[in-house]
Parts: sequence; structure tokens; C-alpha cells
Amino acid sequence: MLKEFSDPLFSLVQSLSASEKRQFSLYAGRLGRKSERKFEHLFKLLSKQKYYDEAEILSKTSITKQQLSNVKAHLYKQILTSLRLHTSQQSIPLQLREQYDFAYILYRKGLYKQALKLLDKTKTTAIEYEEKTIAFEVLDLEKIIESQYITRSSENRADQLVSQTEELSFLNVIAGKLSNLSLQLYNIFLKMGYARTAEEAKQITNFFEENLPDYDYAQLSFREKLWLYQAYLWYNFITQDFLSCYRYASKWVDLFQQNSALIHVHPIFYLKGNHYLLESLFYLNSVDLFEQVLTKFEENIEDKRIPKDENISVLSFMYLYFNRLNLRFMKGEFADGDVLVDEIINGIKVYQHTLDEHHLMVLYYKIASLYFGDGNYRKCIEYLQKIIQNKSLEMREDLMCFSRILNLVAHYEAGLDYHLDRLIRSTYRFLIKMNDLHEVQKEMIKFLRDLPKVYPSDIKAEFKKLRDRLKVYEEHPFERRAFLYLDIISWLESNYENRPVAEIVKEKFREQKRFV
Repeated sequence: MLKEFSDPLFSLVQSLSASEKRQFSLYAGRLGRKSERKFEHLFKLLSKQKYYDEAEILSKTSITKQQLSNVKAHLYKQILTSLRLHTSQQSIPLQLREQYDFAYILYRKGLYKQALKLLDKTKTTAIEYEEKTIAFEVLDLEKIIESQYITRSSENRADQLVSQTEELSFLNVIAGKLSNLSLQLYNIFLKMGYARTAEEAKQITNFFEENLPDYDYAQLSFREKLWLYQAYLWYNFITQDFLSCYRYASKWVDLFQQNSALIHVHPIFYLKGNHYLLESLFYLNSVDLFEQVLTKFEENIEDKRIPKDENISVLSFMYLYFNRLNLRFMKGEFADGDVLVDEIINGIKVYQHTLDEHHLMVLYYKIASLYFGDGNYRKCIEYLQKIIQNKSLEMREDLMCFSRILNLVAHYEAGLDYHLDRLIRSTYRFLIKMNDLHEVQKEMIKFLRDLPKVYPSDIKAEFKKLRDRLKVYEEHPFERRAFLYLDIISWLESNYENRPVAEIVKEKFREQKRFV
């Protein structure tokens, strides 16, 4: 759920850019007499407030308590109208809606031929830019005009409209089913993360196969393929088939490259496709290709074809820093991360009212992991506590579970082991509650619980024994997900080899490059 201001109107006003506020002032200046512009005074006051203060509004304007609700509703509508006028030239969907509205006005005025001419042009553009829902609405209005009035617009007009309607209806149904499947899989991933058992993976597979509609790939166009690739991507993410994730993320990005005119129309999906391509490469540990795609992604963010608005800015911020952090993890570059973290925290402050809880917690976990790799365990614990103490978080159960595991390890490393027993018990209870107590977690908790009983001279040997026991799970189809959140093996090796975790990871990175 997005964190918003307490008042919807205040939230809308605060979201406006400087240019949008200027545009609204010019727009409002054309409306009515000055005595009727109470909504303008309200707008100016709300623009200055840091928090919504109704008492200040009533004391500094001529608006009465009884009038306030109506004035706020009027202002809200006028702001949206101004924004629609301001952004319509930058948005194909808004332009199409506007043209449809104009055609409807012409129809109501009895100017049928003019209406049909505008509708035909709108429909052609809608199909060109894959706005098939709007195209379907245009067809409906065309059929109403043709069925009520003798326009003689063209021969076989009825057959043409019927054929177009059937084709669009079929594709809209396919797109609807694929988008439903994609959304349901995404919701499952947000709730539980990766499949934890063979039974869960089987349930996901059955769900996917049962809800995947029958289709002929040759008949699919851009929009249907986009939803198809998304559905497959989420299915493979949940079942941890990261090679297939890479294939479908690549298809997703290639689809936009082959239809570059649609990047401007669907910039969000273009950015998401690039992000999931990077996410797939991260889990495949393909460092060189990851760096190439990340460089290209950074260029894409500045692409003039991508409009700049709040929604795109916050997504660009999240995806950019997710992947900059991931690159550091892959290369073992944990040191000197304060500058990067400061940039992230400043970004969180800028976008605090549009960043959702889920992505914010993922950022905190990655920051905690960065500090853990650098040996700054107290900072690691500080950011993990932001996740652990978040009582409103109702998604990514796996993220909440592994935050507690990393918190245990960080407390041990920081020498804060005077209440480690209590932490172990609370973590154990939480994992049981979340149904997330698997072999890797069991081994980790047992090891930390028994560590105080081990003689100092035997500690290194115990670390090595645990490393050998866990190593067998690295390629296990479900147990391996533990290593997606925390490089436990490198941490254990650093302890019995008396070397920093960063040095171990860097060495593995160099060895990988040598043999690739």
C-alpha cells in the first residue's frame, strides 16, 4: 500500500511539479470572476503547507466550514482537468480519449460524417499504438452511428465493422486472460516469494497451466505477447528457473526494441522489462553481461522517448539502485558504500509518498547486506530492524524470514551475543509461524545456539563443518533460495580462513571470470 498524505486533495497538490503548478494557475485564471475563486486561494495555501492543516485553511481564507468540502471537491476536479490538458500532448492514450470525446460531441450534434471520420482516424492510431481497448470503444460508437443513420460512408461498411470487432474482441479476451494470470502470479510472489517446497512448486505449475489460455502465437501482437512474457517470467521466478526468467525477460525487452515507437507509450513496461532482465542475470551470476545491461539501462533512463513524471522517476530510482547494489554484491565490492547509501536514503526521502512498502523493505535489506559484507554489523542491524519492526508488512514472507536470520548472524559477528538465546528463540518461533523452517535455516539456528558451548580452539573447525553441510544445498531446487538472500557459504569460509567476506567473494568473482 502506498504511503500517502492524510488528505487526498493535499496529496494531489503536493505531487504537482513547479511547471504543473504554473500551468494550473494560468488555467484557473481563465475561470470566473475573482469573487468566485475560493478554490484558487485554497490551492495557494495547500501548496505552502507541509502537512494538511484544516484550521489554518479556515483561518486564512474566506471559506467556511460548511463550504470547505465543496470547494475541495471543485479544486480537485479543476486540478485533474488542468493536468489532463497539460499532459495530453505527451500521452497517446490521453490523446485518443480526447479524440473519442470530440467524436462523441460531433455525433450528438448530428454531424455524423465528421464523427465517423474522426473515429476512423482515432481507431487507426489506437491499433497502431496497441491501445485496443480504446479501439474497441471506437468501434462500438461507429456501429451505433452506422446502425442509426444512413451515412453511406463506404460499401460493405457493416462487414468491415463486424470483422474488426470480432478480431479485437478475440485479442482483448486473450490479453485479459494473460494479464489476469500475470497479476495473480505477481501477487503470489509478493505474498510468499519463491516456492519453498516441491508441493508449492507443483501447485504453482498447476495454477499456471490451468489459467494459461489457448492461443496461436502467430496471431498475437505486441500487447498480447507482452502479457504472455510477463506471465511466464513470474511463473519462472516463483519456481526459481532463472535461466527461463532470463529468456522471457530478453523476449520482453526485444519486443520493445522491435517496436521502438511503443517505448514512449508504455515506458513503465519498458523499464520493468530491463529491470527483470538484470534481476535474472543477477541470480545467474552473469557479471559481465549484467554490467553491459546495467550500463544500457542507465542510458535508457535518460532516453528522451521516456517521459519524465513522478511514476517513472520513482521506478527509475528503485530499479537503478537495486541493480547498483546487486552489482556490488556480485563483485564483492562492499567497502565505501556510504556514498551510495546516502544517495538511496535521499531518494527515499524524495519519493517517500510514492514508494510502496514492499520495495522500500527490499532496499533496506540490500543496504543491510552491503554493510554486512563490509563488516559494519551494527549498521547492518540498524537497517534490518526497519524490516523486522515493520508490523504492517504483509508481503514477501521470505524477506521477513531471512531478515531475521541475517539479524542473528550480524548480532553474533558484532559481539552482541548477550541476548542471542532470546533472539534465536524468537527467530525460531517466527520461522515456524511462517512455515519457513527448512534445512538451511535449521542448520544455521542450531549452529548459532550451540556455538557458545564450543571451545575457542574448535570454533574454526565448527565453521568448516557447517560450511560442508550447507554446501550440498547450493544446487537444491528449493533449499538454494536461502543463498539468494545471504551468501552464507562465503561468510562461513571467511570465519575459518580469517579473511573478510568481501575478499572471499572477490576471489570467487575472479575465479569465475578466469574459467568463463
